[in-house]
Amino acid sequence: RAFLGSCPRQTILAWVLPGLGYLALGQKRRGVLVMTGILGLFVTGLAVGGIDCIDSDEDWPWFFPQSMNGPIAYAVDAVNQRVVKTGGVGELLPAPPITDPATGRPTPTNVSTLKGIGAANEFGTLLIALGGMVNLIAILDTSRREPA
Repeated sequence: RAFLGSCPRQTILAWVLPGLGYLALGQKRRGVLVMTGILGLFVTGLAVGGIDCIDSDEDWPWFFPQSMNGPIAYAVDAVNQRVVKTGGVGELLPAPPITDPATGRPTPTNVSTLKGIGAANEFGTLLIALGGMVNLIAILDTSRREPA
């Protein structure tokens, strides 16, 4: 309670929604730019990696920087934990096997046909974590600024 009493209002707003702290200070241009950039990283990370790229259980070291995006990161994590991880969405459909172009028959292989999905998930995790780190910098910056 003592921390919230000493914390400026714009600092809390900057965590609630990226860029909102600058808007509360009256810096509309900076607030819109920060909001667009950070939310752009967040949405791009979700588009690339899917909803599973925010996971507080499996990717807990990455979740701290991701949580700096605010309540939207916690909401996506809650959907991931309560819907995706419980099997409510269904199993991921496997891709068709790799075929030999000459014969048209499946080729025996030990390489997973879904190997790109894991890399996309990790790249999405990284984009959202980078957005969270940028928002942390914006939060610290709004705490030191005076209203315009």
